[in-house]
Amino acid sequence: MKKIVIACDHGGYELKEHIRKSLMVWENGDDENICEVHDLGCDSEDSVDYPDFAHPLCDEIESGNYDLGILICGSGNGINMTANSHEGIRSALCWRPDIASLARQHNDANVMALPGRFIDRHLAWDCVKNFVLSDYEGGRHQRRVDKIKN
Repeated sequence: MKKIVIACDHGGYELKEHIRKSLMVWENGDDENICEVHDLGCDSEDSVDYPDFAHPLCDEIESGNYDLGILICGSGNGINMTANSHEGIRSALCWRPDIASLARQHNDANVMALPGRFIDRHLAWDCVKNFVLSDYEGGRHQRRVDKIKN
């Protein structure tokens, strides 16, 4: 079972709630949950600052408490940039399921960022499923991943 942490700002609140609820009931064929999910907020559509939610999520991933993170803000950009300021984070802005898969397979992404105001909930859920179910391929991709942080 993968341990997932999720957070957003006000621009991603509605989509975060949909994804959080979907993750909580997502089961494999044996009626067992595929993942455990922890929500770090925000908890409403009241204006907040995305770094206040991205940094704690990244700290949780870097400390090894969670396997993967999902961040959501209006465009996905600000929260993604904040995540990538962390040494142990490789965050990918995902807006299509194939991009979410490739972020894990080729880039060993441990966080995905979604554009809450530019993606519908069905497409976002497909992105999340692909991200969570994909594994890093290593091999020829490792030398590139090694060059990300100098």
